[in-house]
Amino acid sequence: MGPAGLHCLDVSVTSAVPLVIDTDPGIDDALALLLALASPEVDLRLVTTVHGNVELDRTTDNALRVLQLAGRADVPVAAGAAGSLVHPQPERAGRVHGIAGLGGVQLTPSPASVDPRPAVVALAELLMGSPVPVTVAAIGPLTNIALLLHVFPAAAARIGRLVVMGGSATRGGNVTAAAEFNVWADPEAAQVVFASALPTVMVGLDVTLPTVLGEEGIARFAAAGPIGATAAAILQQYLAYARAAYGTGGVVVHDALALTEAIAPGTLATVRRDVLVDTGLGAGRGQTLVDRRTVSASPTAVEVAEGVDSAAAVEFLVARLSMLDARER
Repeated sequence: MGPAGLHCLDVSVTSAVPLVIDTDPGIDDALALLLALASPEVDLRLVTTVHGNVELDRTTDNALRVLQLAGRADVPVAAGAAGSLVHPQPERAGRVHGIAGLGGVQLTPSPASVDPRPAVVALAELLMGSPVPVTVAAIGPLTNIALLLHVFPAAAARIGRLVVMGGSATRGGNVTAAAEFNVWADPEAAQVVFASALPTVMVGLDVTLPTVLGEEGIARFAAAGPIGATAAAILQQYLAYARAAYGTGGVVVHDALALTEAIAPGTLATVRRDVLVDTGLGAGRGQTLVDRRTVSASPTAVEVAEGVDSAAAVEFLVARLSMLDARER
């Protein structure tokens, strides 16, 4: 299930789609940023940061450093929400991503400064000023996107496509028995987004958990050059965590799969579903309640990803990351 573009990297691109990544780097967020920068189908115009895996100051600094690693310090980075809309996020994900968020790897500081505009202002201005639809890939908690909907609804309405990494229709959760991390980090924000009429794709655990990047794939882009080698080094803590927690020899690259769908629409098989988020304070907090009884005709329905060609998606990621060093030479 996936377009030919995932199997063939000789992609003819006539006009790159403007892309914004809203993110909380994070190891897999870092890979997603690098994947976007390696993909000629999209033009990364802005990165907005949000609380999540680690605190906002660290997610922002990490985003700057990852862009610098890829030689793209020119991409503006705007800092967003430091906390959730209503209830504080109970805990960060340092045990998975490392205290600083990049698996203990110290990337070179960026010479670029943080954009002085708040993230929602920077995003609103880009959306209002773009002559063509903009794709937004939201791969952290959805706080910034919910704020955009409330504060700048006319700008939000200009989003061409919103690809969200978050939630689960059938696989339960990964931070609690019920909830996936990004939605759990700010359930109220997720409910605002999934109840909106934005053209949204939900890339949840149903398709990310089967999509595992193994050690052989990591070794391939590690051998391509210094950017690939650094990306592989960042992944080592993630890999060690996966071995200890799940006994696997690979890592689930949740955010990179969402970026693959943003880069190559139709990569994932989706079905329009109604999605509600449990915003209560009980054991189900953060659960995405996906109505799978029928295909929805509601204007607020979400395209829920339910099918994936995992092997093709992993090959796409590995091949693209391997290309980053070639572009630098």
